[in-house]
Formats: sequence, structure tokens, C-alpha cells
Amino acid sequence: MDMTTILLLFLIGLLSGGYGSIIGSGGGFIFVPALLLLFQIDPAIAAGTGLAIVLINSLSALVGYRNEQNIQYKVGFMIGVSALPGSLIGVWLLQMYTSQYFYIVFATFLVGLGVFLFSKNIHFESRHKTNMNLNKEENLTAKTFPIKWLIPFGFMMGILSSYLGIGGGWLIVPVLVYLCRYSIRQATATSIFTLCIYSTFGVSLQIAYNSIDWMIVLCGGIGVIIGSQLGVRFSKWIPNKVIMQMLSLVLILIGFRMYFG
Repeated sequence: MDMTTILLLFLIGLLSGGYGSIIGSGGGFIFVPALLLLFQIDPAIAAGTGLAIVLINSLSALVGYRNEQNIQYKVGFMIGVSALPGSLIGVWLLQMYTSQYFYIVFATFLVGLGVFLFSKNIHFESRHKTNMNLNKEENLTAKTFPIKWLIPFGFMMGILSSYLGIGGGWLIVPVLVYLCRYSIRQATATSIFTLCIYSTFGVSLQIAYNSIDWMIVLCGGIGVIIGSQLGVRFSKWIPNKVIMQMLSLVLILIGFRMYFG
């Protein structure tokens, strides 16, 4: 591997780590397409390697968010553990059944959700400030959205994440913000914690299938670690509505990527 490739992987990791930690995702939505488009990596290896990058990003960002005390451990643990059996089912479904119609329907959902979040957060920044104040009230989450429903939600996230080959922070964050009434900082931090749980399980499966390029993980992982720490710091200064708009952009891009393969 020449120095140009090493430097490029480092820069991609830097961008993936920074953007991913800000919006509460793992950054795989940037890293995996880069491996496919720029380096023509085999899709199975790209997916396994990308998942390892997601785990590194999540673990690194978790350190920064833990210091801010924004992680809702109970909720994150429920979603993460519930996603584990769903991940196994998602892998099985991917082997047994694939349908282009499913991708089209789900892509439409993602694009629609992305457009909705983007438009909603242009004019309603005060909504998020209100949510941050409301979260100080005791047991607000339990009153507005039954926590027990997060178990089937996590299960479905596990299926979708494995079947589609993408992480789940892009959907976890909106659910925690709009249904559980968490602040965006709490939602992104909790999403990162959740990713740590089921991406660890996913990486273990990828190791068993020998689907990880460890040299790429090393070069990109260094950039991811630095980028995630920068992202955690920058997130303190980025307005809530901008973070949600960044997330909505990811939803739209993932949706269009599914439309066109």
C-alpha cells in the first residue's frame, strides 16, 4: 500500500469520524462507498471493513460523549441488545431473499424522512431548545413514549441494519428526539452508545467470515479516531437545527444510493 493510498484512507477516516460522531452515526455511510468507488474493494470486504470502522468511531466518540454525561444508558442498552437477534435475522434474510421493490420502498421512506427533517428544522429551532428544557423533568420519557416500545424498535433496527448493510444511527436519533423528547445532544450520544453494542456483535461475525481488511482498518481507523474526537468537540458549537439538517442530508443520500444501487 503506497503513501498516497494511506493518506487518502486517513482523510476519508477523518471525515467519516467527524461527521458520524456529530450526527450520532458510525460514519460507515461515507467510508463504505469510498472503498467501493475509489478503491474498487469487493463489496463483502468493504461492508465488513466499514463495520469495523463504525465500531472504532463509536468507541472513540463514546469517550467524549461520556464526559458530557448525555448518554441515556438504559435506553441505549435496550435498543442495542434488542438489535442483536434482529441482526442475525437480517443476515439470514439477505442470504435467502432480496427484492428490488423492498429497496425502492425503503429508499422512498428514507428520502421522505430526510426531506421532512430538513424542512422542519429550518424554521423550528426553538422546538429543540424546548425539548432540552423539558428533558430536565423527571420521567418525561416514560410519559411521552413507553420505553417498552424501544425493544421491538431495536429488533427492527437490527434487521434493517444487517439487511441493508448500513448503521442505524440515522433512524435512532430522530426517534429519540421526536418520540422520546430527548435533546439532540442526548440523542446523538445515546445513538453512539447503541452502535457500540451491536456493531461489536456485527464485527465479530465479520471476523468469523474473514471479511475485514485490517490494513485499511489501521489506516482509516487512525483518521476516524481523530475525526470523532474533533466531531464531539465541534458538536458543542453547532446549532441543534444544523445537526438535524446534517442528519437529514445523510438520509437523503442513503435513499438515493439505494435507488441507484
